[in-house]
This record gives sequence, structure tokens and C-alpha cells, in this order.
Amino acid sequence: MLSRIADVLVPAVGRLTVTTDPGTELAPGSIVAANHTSLADPAIVTAALHRLGAEPVIMAAAGLWRVPVLGRALAREGHIPVIRGDRRAAAALDAAAEALEQGRLVLIYAEGGLPRRRDAAEAAPGTFRSGLARLVERTGAPVVPVGQAGARRITSGSVAKQLAGLLTAPLRRPDLHVHVGAPLELTGDRAIRTARTRTAVTTAWRTAAAHLREPAALAA
Repeated sequence: MLSRIADVLVPAVGRLTVTTDPGTELAPGSIVAANHTSLADPAIVTAALHRLGAEPVIMAAAGLWRVPVLGRALAREGHIPVIRGDRRAAAALDAAAEALEQGRLVLIYAEGGLPRRRDAAEAAPGTFRSGLARLVERTGAPVVPVGQAGARRITSGSVAKQLAGLLTAPLRRPDLHVHVGAPLELTGDRAIRTARTRTAVTTAWRTAAAHLREPAALAA
């Protein structure tokens, strides 16, 4: 259901385009790692993946499960709440491993949170946490790197600015782009796996941001 909702909402607030690397495959039981820049980007990435025939299980902040209607939909569809800074965070990895074993795709945001910048500009992904590497360690699942750009043109900055951006987006309809990279088979220790994933997601982000002529990507 969330994929279908994203299919309706995203075109209403922006113009989404999607590209892929040669040989890209969203095989069952894959981990999808995406950069996280805005409250809007999970919907954008979900809509992009749905265009490619995939409906991922999303690992997201547990607070979303307290939102009326949305929380019930997340629980019903098997999405995974992550309680950060708590021993219960390990339960999220257990649930993700189970979803992968069932052949589902799991979408994870390895940065673990949103950037604190208030401007709408793009920037390379921040530091990745170790959860993704631990999940690969447990399951051996391939990792599909995804870069998205443009979500901050919908929502970014202060609460007031985010609300204003969301309300005006249907009139502005900013350009949005998602690039899906080729799958990675990760080996090595956690630090190496984390670094390789971050590099691949950064490359995918740079491709997406360059499509939007974002200065950060063009300078790089």
C-alpha cells in the first residue's frame, strides 16, 4: 500500500526521474542502502523502486509508528521500527534478517538520521553506522546502493520551512532524481564493508545530483 501511495503522492509534489547502472538487479533478499537527506526521501525512493518492480520493507525511526493511520499501515505491512540508542535496536536487525530470508528487499538508511543543515542544497552522504555491515555479516545479502537528490527541495530546514515547502511543492513541482547502482557483494570486516557501501551510495548520489545540476555534485 505504501508503494502505491508513494506512486500517487510523489508525482503530485515533484517530477521524478529514475536511472540505473548497467547490470543493476533488485534481486529478492537484497539490502537497499540509500542516502537520507529529508523527511520526503523515503517516499521518493519507494516510488522509484516501485517503478522498477520492487516493494521494499523499510527500516525507519520507531516514532513513525505513533503517527495515526501511518503507524498502523507500517505495522500491517511489516516495516521495521528502529529504536536508536536502545538495546532494543538489535530487534530491528533480527526483523530485517527475517525479511531478507523471506526474499523481501530491505531499505536501510545507514546514516541513521537526517543532516542538521537548514538549506535545501545537496551534500554527500554523512558517516555510516555499522548496522548495515552487521546485517550483511549475518545474512550475506547483496547491497544495492541508491542515491536520491531533490528531496530537500520539498522539505528541509526548520519545521515552519518544511511545512511551507510541502504545501508549495505541488505548485513548484521540483525535479527529483533517484539513481540505482549495481549490487555489491561485500567482504572484509565491518569497517571495510561500511566504507565500501558509503562509497557506492555516494557515487549513486553524485549521479542523481548531477542530473539535477546540483553544485555539490558538479564540483566533485
